[in-house]
Amino acid sequence: TIHGSIGPDCFGYRTPLDAYSLSYHNYFGALMGALPNGRKAGVALTDGSVSATPGTDHEGITALIKAGAQAIDTVRYGANHFNVKLTPAALAGPAGERLLVSLIKTYCDFDGSHIQFNCVSSETLKDAQKKPEDYRNLVVRVAGFSAYFTRLDKGVQNEIVKRTEYNNF
Repeated sequence: TIHGSIGPDCFGYRTPLDAYSLSYHNYFGALMGALPNGRKAGVALTDGSVSATPGTDHEGITALIKAGAQAIDTVRYGANHFNVKLTPAALAGPAGERLLVSLIKTYCDFDGSHIQFNCVSSETLKDAQKKPEDYRNLVVRVAGFSAYFTRLDKGVQNEIVKRTEYNNF
């Protein structure tokens, strides 16, 4: 048997215990009913085990970074990815570069182990949905992987658009 496995899964295989949603957050969200936290039925789940549910991170980027770093057992269960969406303006120039380094350092100082960023505005993403031919090369971080935005399922696109966007800190 696989160490730390559960199972069998719906296909009869023993699978490792894993809280990591991979790319299934949109699919499983579509199957789920409403949740007590206000999430509506059919809406995508959180893109990763450490990422905030869109619209729930109201305390600012530093509070989000600290909270994400404190997630329990993220390394043990292979579920340690944490997505953050920043606008290009937030990272402009040397001050923006220092800010990004500071965010990453803060995450690591609080024992976070995996953080990844999208550096694109919701406005750009919405425009890409309307005019995909103009954005064929737009790559975004989805969950534990990157993909061309215009090739993603509409539900996944909408979830990425809805992620809280940090414009200034």
